[in-house]
Amino acid sequence: MFTIQVTHEFCAAHSIILLGTQEPTHGHNFKTTATISATSSQNSLDDEGLLCDFHLVEQTLIQICQPFTNNNFNDIPPFDTLNPTAENIAKHIADQLAAKLDADLAPHAKVHSISITEAPNCLATYTRP
Repeated sequence: MFTIQVTHEFCAAHSIILLGTQEPTHGHNFKTTATISATSSQNSLDDEGLLCDFHLVEQTLIQICQPFTNNNFNDIPPFDTLNPTAENIAKHIADQLAAKLDADLAPHAKVHSISITEAPNCLATYTRP
């Protein structure tokens, strides 16, 4: 089965609630990796031999991350009411990417997961059902 990955990095700040206490606002370079996977092991490539166009995924990922870039997650919906943990950010981006791309990727592929690295050796991944 085929998968492709597209990565986009952006700077943003957040302040999460940890053990009931809100930590000070701080920034990260958030590295976001989108994984697109085949919907089946047979006929998973299109007529051009592609799972999907890397550029389409990259442009859409950048568009989704743009409101957060050089801003504070806590000030931007849905994170003005949702704790902006790496896990919640990954799920939000995965859901947004799927809403924008899954119809275009069908029937060969779908958004599989989003991984977020906010610090070296710290990775959160949301895999879509």
